[in-house]
Parts: sequence; C-alpha cells; structure tokens
Amino acid sequence: MTVIAYLGTGLLGSGFVEAARTRGDTVRVWNRTREKAQALAAFGAQVAASPADAVRGAERVHLVLKDDAVVEEVVAALRPGLAPEAIICDHTTTHPALTGERAARLNAEGVRYLHCPVFIGPAAARLGQGIIMVSGPSVLYDTVRPALEQQAQRVVYWGERADLAAAYKLMGNTLIIGLGALVSDVFTVAQGCDVRAPDALKLLEFFNPGSMLQNRGKKMSEGDFTASFELVMARKDVQLMLDTTGARPVAALLGIAARMDEVIAQGHGHEDFGVIARDAVRDR
Repeated sequence: MTVIAYLGTGLLGSGFVEAARTRGDTVRVWNRTREKAQALAAFGAQVAASPADAVRGAERVHLVLKDDAVVEEVVAALRPGLAPEAIICDHTTTHPALTGERAARLNAEGVRYLHCPVFIGPAAARLGQGIIMVSGPSVLYDTVRPALEQQAQRVVYWGERADLAAAYKLMGNTLIIGLGALVSDVFTVAQGCDVRAPDALKLLEFFNPGSMLQNRGKKMSEGDFTASFELVMARKDVQLMLDTTGARPVAALLGIAARMDEVIAQGHGHEDFGVIARDAVRDR
C-alpha cells in the first residue's frame, strides 16, 4: 500500500483524505488545528503530531494550505522527516511569482516539489472529480501523474515553468469570482425591477454566457475591438442598471462603470465595449 501524507485537512484536504482511504492508501494527516485532523481518524487516517512526523516514510506529500506564508512554514517544519525520494504535491492556491521562486529554491536544495493547484470542491474531491493543474519538472510529474489521475477527472500539465499552474489557477479564480459577482449584480438589478432572483435565471434558458465568453473573449484577446456593441452604448446601459439598483449594494457594476468612463475619456467610446481590455491585452 502507498503511504502518503496530507498536511492541511480543512474541507478540501479532508475530502482528498477520505478518497485516498477509499482507494486503500495509508494516509497520515496533520493540521494546525488538531481536531480537524483527528476527525479523519474515523476513516482510518493516522494523525501525526507534527509535519515532520506526518511525512516520515511517505512517498508523496500533499499540501492543502492557506497561502504562501503557511506553505513556507509547513515545508520548513516537514523537511526533517521528508524522505529524499518523496515528492511534495502542493495544491495550495498561491502567488505565481512566489511559487516559481519557491519551486526553484526547493528543487535546487534537493526537495522534489511540484505545484498542483486544483479546481475541485470538497464533495468533488471525495468522488475523484474536478481538475488538477501541474507545473514543474517533468520527471516529477511523470512519477506522480498516475496518482494525480486518481484524484481528479482531468490532470493538466503546463510544463516545466514552475509558476504557470499558479497563474492559471489565479486566472480561473478571477473568472469564477468575477462571474459570481456579476450574477449577484443581476439579482440586484432584478430586485430593483421587482423580479425574483430565481426568475432572473430564466435568462439562461436562451442566453448562453459560455458562448459569449468564447467569441467575445477571443476578439478581445487579439485586440480586435471592431464594434458590435459600442462602448458608449454599453456605458449607457450600465447607468440604467445602476439607476435601477438605487441604493442597493452592487458587487461589480461600479468598477465596470469607472473603467468604461476611463476608456471613453481616452477616445475609444465608439469601439466595441471589449476595448476596456485594451491595456490588458497590449504586448509589453
């Protein structure tokens, strides 16, 4: 049986541990709040007193932590128990630049480290669903790939550049959080129009945001701002939205309006509203 360690047993880490135990892996766990790790003993996980104890004898170490600072702290604490051949799979969402620096430093010091952030929720982790992204040394990826493929429906390897998985994770979360904020504002506009939030979602019966993102996103990424919906007209509509919401709080519309005003003032009002991305897609 494979011996693996999970450091960080919050909602996502616990889901991974439960799935690993179902597969028959021997799992050691550690968490800063011991009670969270102790709850996994019911699934047969071995609760360790320290990060070093958790990783001792493990061939894979999975980190599911809060941020870069905690990753650095936990990696330092686990290293006395880390076997030379063990591979650290870090699933933490972290800053791309710091991730790249950390990966280069650790691998240069003989610590076999891969950044493996995920698009997986706790329930999906228990079922081996979702997406794991990986970047870093291919020799390490080739070694852990079969195990990662048991954790998720899809594993995407971005290559040797160690910060790329972190970058794509951050971009993906930007999309997820941004869309959530816009849905919140749709509900706020609906409330201002005396329409129930569930009824507002009837828009999705004939309006496909995914298709719009693919088509308009491609044009924006290429810097093609040929107008199909002029920025000045889009700005007029955003003002209607804001007027409709009144004093109600909005999550995204005020920032969108401010950016539109800025780009209109620069003389781009009669280009497509996608021109608000002009600075983001310009080659530097």
